[in-house]
Parts: sequence; C-alpha cells; structure tokens
Amino acid sequence: MHWRAMREGDLDGVVAVAAIAFPDHPEGRACFAERLALAPDSCFVLAGERGVAGYLIAYPWPLEAIPPLDTLLGGLPEARDAWYLHDLALLPEARGGGNARAGLALLFDRVDAPIALVSVNDSAAFWQAQGFESRESPALKAKLSSYGPDARYMVRSVTNPG
Repeated sequence: MHWRAMREGDLDGVVAVAAIAFPDHPEGRACFAERLALAPDSCFVLAGERGVAGYLIAYPWPLEAIPPLDTLLGGLPEARDAWYLHDLALLPEARGGGNARAGLALLFDRVDAPIALVSVNDSAAFWQAQGFESRESPALKAKLSSYGPDARYMVRSVTNPG
C-alpha cells in the first residue's frame, strides 16, 4: 500500500472507507468531492491492491471553527489561519502498520500552520501521540455536539514535534 494524491476517480472508494470508519458520522459523496476540489494538494488516498484502503482530507480553515458534518462548504473562508484535518480513515486491514503516520507525514510536510481536527471513535490518544492537544471552551463544546459524546477538538501547533 502507498499514499498518493487523491483523484476524482477515487471518490467511490473514499465513501466506502468512510462508511466503515465512521458509521456514526455519515457524509455524502458530494462533501468529499467538494473538499477535493477546494484543496486538491492536501487530499490523499492509501492505494491498496483492491483499491482505496484509506484516505486523508485537509483544507485551510479558521482555527476553532468546526465545519458541520455532511454539509457543503461552498468555498474556503477568507480568514483561515489554520488547516482542518477533515478525516484520516483506514480500512481495518490497513491499520497498525504505520499507514496513518505515513499519511500524516504528507500533510505535515506541506502545512506550516496549526492543524485542527475533531477526534471521534475514542481516537484522542492516537492524536496526542501525533502532537495534537485538546482544546476546550463552551463554544467548542456546543459545536462538537453533533460529533458524539467522546468528540474532542484538538490542535497541533507548528512547533509540535512530528
């Protein structure tokens, strides 16, 4: 398996991986297509023998702003002082072999700004190991409500070690 730039022809595979990785947070194909169109240089797939085995999608976005789930953005905001890591998802057979870290390295090499994400599925410890730290505030708590009770907003500053 190897990471490469995402292409439009990968979108069905991305949707399939997302359905397995995030069954409680479904998003339509149009959301993935829009994010690829808005930030093609920060969207990747983990290509395996049977197609897409994982994906990573990130885009420029304001810090402490959380895009709503399964919603088209309509464009990137002018005020964007960070990057938002929308998803990093791997099929079960692609997990545990360093593939997640290798995908993140592609993003970390391209981005010289804070990177934010919403941790779900009890993944906060993984993200902490990648240099992300939890941030909490009443405003963030309200924004996280649709992501489930274990959701955490996390940020990796540009000075965090990779």
